[in-house]
Amino acid sequence: MTLAVLYLAAFALPGLTAASEQRLRQACETCRGISERFGKGLTDTAKKNFGGGNTAWEEKTLSKYESSEIRLVEIIENLCDGSNFECNNMVEEHEEHIETWWFKWKKKHPDLFKWLCIETIEVCCPAGTHGPDCIACRGGSERPCHGNGRCDGDGTRSGDGSCSCKNEYTGEFCLDCSDGYYNSYRNDTHSICTACHDSCKTCTGATNTDCKECKEGWIRNEDACVDVDECAVEDSPCKTDQYCLNTDGSYSCKACDPSCLECTGEGSSRCKSCTSGYEMKDEKCTDVDECVLSEKLCARENEDCINTPGGYKCACAEGFQDSDGVCIPTVKHEEETPVNVSSRNAHEDL
Repeated sequence: MTLAVLYLAAFALPGLTAASEQRLRQACETCRGISERFGKGLTDTAKKNFGGGNTAWEEKTLSKYESSEIRLVEIIENLCDGSNFECNNMVEEHEEHIETWWFKWKKKHPDLFKWLCIETIEVCCPAGTHGPDCIACRGGSERPCHGNGRCDGDGTRSGDGSCSCKNEYTGEFCLDCSDGYYNSYRNDTHSICTACHDSCKTCTGATNTDCKECKEGWIRNEDACVDVDECAVEDSPCKTDQYCLNTDGSYSCKACDPSCLECTGEGSSRCKSCTSGYEMKDEKCTDVDECVLSEKLCARENEDCINTPGGYKCACAEGFQDSDGVCIPTVKHEEETPVNVSSRNAHEDL
């Protein structure tokens, strides 16, 4: 029993399994790959001959090589990778068909894929058709799914011909528009779905006045869908150390400036109150310089106060270093006195 008969017999079984469907698709894909690699083999061997070194002899024998068994064998040997079981198995089973086509039908039927895969071993169908009898996909074989989707089993002996529509389209024949799209053109066989305005969930046209329903984050105001300002409410949806930033159809929460305890926007000038180490001056949270306060903050002898953003630090003054919590003078290591070269030389002379 040939592969083709086995594949077609699978359709006689009620409720074709996913595994059977996959085998049918794989068979067509394998045969298509063989045909494509055969075409590449024809190209690669187009200028070859029997290996003679004499140009005149080569020209004389080239025409013989073109349709020779030697050339056929060279091409067949390179049709499959060694590890590709499906490919090698199919070539082995149908090598006689390939030889028949090569010697008898190649000129009359130059398309090996059509002759072998569709018409002879019947593991594939013409484009736009599917199933054991190669019937037309929904929407017709010329434009399956009206050009707006993919036909299940297209070009194979598998599938039910149903349409998987592109995102913009829906319906059995991919002629209707999904939510968020509208028909900018439509007749019995063609449909073009175009995106609605960002504010529309469903619509009849391109603007926010053409919305049938508003998206979440938008609200109908008179004849149009307009953005809801989520930040305009009394109780902000953000944390106390964040400010609310309205966006089309939504909002985001942004961190306040480090100087702000609470804020209404970006920067220290938008603080409602200041964090510790800052004070409000000229409607802006400004760093407090703790080192100029009347109260001395760094009490150790020979210690300086250094102001930092929102705070301060104590460090030993220049020329002093910390040693067990006490600022002591920095020890300067005296340079070693170089050896008196003249004296050394004098001793060497003795």
